[in-house]
Amino acid sequence: MMKAGVSLLQCFDIVGRGHSNPRMVRLLNDIRSDVETGTSLSVAFAKHPSHFNSLYCNLVAAGEAAGILDTLLDRLAVHMEKTEALKSKVKSALSYPAAVMSVAFVVVVIIMIVVIPAFKSVFSSFGADLPAPTLFVMGVSEFFVAHGWLVTGAGVAGSYAFLWLWRRSERLQRLTDRWLLKTPVFGALIEKACIARWTRTLSTLFAAGVPLMDALELAGGTSGNSVYAQATFTIQEKVSTGISLNVAMAHTGVFPSMVVQMCAIGEESGALDHMLGKSADFFEAEVDQQVAALASLMEPFIIVILGSLIGGILISMYLPIFELGQVI
Repeated sequence: MMKAGVSLLQCFDIVGRGHSNPRMVRLLNDIRSDVETGTSLSVAFAKHPSHFNSLYCNLVAAGEAAGILDTLLDRLAVHMEKTEALKSKVKSALSYPAAVMSVAFVVVVIIMIVVIPAFKSVFSSFGADLPAPTLFVMGVSEFFVAHGWLVTGAGVAGSYAFLWLWRRSERLQRLTDRWLLKTPVFGALIEKACIARWTRTLSTLFAAGVPLMDALELAGGTSGNSVYAQATFTIQEKVSTGISLNVAMAHTGVFPSMVVQMCAIGEESGALDHMLGKSADFFEAEVDQQVAALASLMEPFIIVILGSLIGGILISMYLPIFELGQVI
């Protein structure tokens, strides 16, 4: 709307009238009131940090200072759309197996607590030794019946305690993020997503005219991983002493050589924002390909695991029935 010549206040009126969420309407009205009283748009956004982060506010401030607010808002919209799309793809790749495994765990618990004890009462009248797999499954069932609530309560309490400590301990966050990057299959996906967000953010900020040191500070926080946030802090220290960006990135050891080389080319040619954007495009495409591959591989893999688990339980409980003829 700004590119079409609509005034800023009128833009807020139009967007507010067309929005179905009353909270969003109130937010836009608050921002409009601040702007109408002479507050700059970036300052008005900064009053609502839960909706507009520091990256957003800094880009808007840069656009206001340079007189290209419409261009910066457009660039910011593209940046946020790509970032959110990347996050949703990673979440979908991680949430599917987690959801299926959670449901499978609930099903197994129900089988152990409800179904297996019914078989136990039948087998008690056989008058013969039960097979070892059957005895094992029945032992696990007895444990679940006797201590199931205790195990469940301990698991819930342990998860809550871990989340509580994780939110308050930077060291635990670093250890968790480092462990996530080393996990098989998913670690590479998370690493590529972090690099894509880091390079995309730095490219957007640098293209908007934000100084490199300020851009690095914002890029570290948007990477989504404390390992890359700490690496960004190290890069800032080295760049402040006169070391080039690509050399500082290489010293951290967390960026692939391709990204380092692209930054080196960008610094030499004066097109650092363009080369960082190309790197982000490359790693976003890598994430797309890996998510698609995981989606096609995870389904049969999960089916094999669940089939082996449930099938193993069923076979163990039916073995005595197969031997019923010998007992008679």
